[in-house]
Amino acid sequence: MQDILAMTYLWLKSGHIIFMVFWMAGLFMLPRQMIYCHDAAAGSEAEALWAKRMGLLRKIILTPSLIIVWVLGLLLAMQSGAFSQGWFHAKLLLVIVLTGYHGMMVARSKAMARGERPLSEKQLRVYGEVPGILLAFIVVLVVVRPF
Repeated sequence: MQDILAMTYLWLKSGHIIFMVFWMAGLFMLPRQMIYCHDAAAGSEAEALWAKRMGLLRKIILTPSLIIVWVLGLLLAMQSGAFSQGWFHAKLLLVIVLTGYHGMMVARSKAMARGERPLSEKQLRVYGEVPGILLAFIVVLVVVRPF
């Protein structure tokens, strides 16, 4: 039985890492696509093309990956007893912040698809760095487990 649980854990962990990479790739791509859309004239063919691309990124990569990462992550935490560990609480907080960032950027990209420009190009460039910074902290928490 212990072997089955260990094997299940490894499959869950593999899936969690794979979909975390997909999610992060999407979070890196979305602000870049928003910058390209920002440069397009409102109502132009270019704006429509970038709006379509952002929509596909959200529907095919971002949202499904987010859901799978959360489901697999919670299953891993339950199976490993991580809920009682300090590093996991810090990681969970950062993942919640990253999820909020995801939601904010999705809302802003939908606004851009409607022709609005809720963020400046400079703001989009700064926001584009957020996932990388959070990812670095999350990885250190998971690997080093400092507390």
